[in-house]
Formats: sequence, structure tokens, C-alpha cells
Amino acid sequence: MLAFTDSDEKKSPTVIGAGCKITGNIDTNHTVQIHGTVNGNVIAETIIIGRGGSVVGNIKARSLFLHGSLKGDATIDNANVFSNAQMTGTLFYKTLNITGNTGLECKLAKKKDKKDE
Repeated sequence: MLAFTDSDEKKSPTVIGAGCKITGNIDTNHTVQIHGTVNGNVIAETIIIGRGGSVVGNIKARSLFLHGSLKGDATIDNANVFSNAQMTGTLFYKTLNITGNTGLECKLAKKKDKKDE
């Protein structure tokens, strides 16, 4: 295993593989890819919940790519929701892109810019 030697290498993504189950919170300043199950809150720069991936908890990120399942609230700047994705809770967003999705059962709430408040 190689040790990190500079700050760029320290931004490698955190990957929760298929079949992996995590109980607890994830808090990082880079990308988290979830292909398994996370029971806890996730805070990251970018969150990718892959097909078969599941989060039970709240998430917060600049960007979300939702292909799997989210049961909880999401506070996101740029949300991308794809076909087969499922979500319950409230999605707080600045921009929202929904592609062929029929599995959303959540409340949508557009975030206001600070200058609009």
C-alpha cells in the first residue's frame, strides 16, 4: 500500500463497494461513491449513489448523482436524479435534473440564494 505524498493524492474518492454495509456517518471534502449500503449521514463534495446503492440518513453535498435509493433529506446544490432512482424525504436543491425517473416520493424545495433572502 502506498502512502499519500501530496494534497492532490489525498482527494481520492471514498468507495463503498457493492455488498458492503456501513453503519455510521461519513464526512469528507471529496467524492463518495456508494454501491453498497450506508446507514448514517453523508457529507461530501460529491455523492454518487449507484444502482443498488442505498443510504438511510441525511446527505449534504455540492453535487448528487442518484441512481440508487435514498431514505432521508438531501441538501444539494446540483442534484441529478436518474431512472430507477428512489427517494423519500425532502430534496433541497439549487439546480435539479431528473432523467426518466418515476421513483421519487419526496418533497422538493428549491434553495434560495443568499442575495434573494
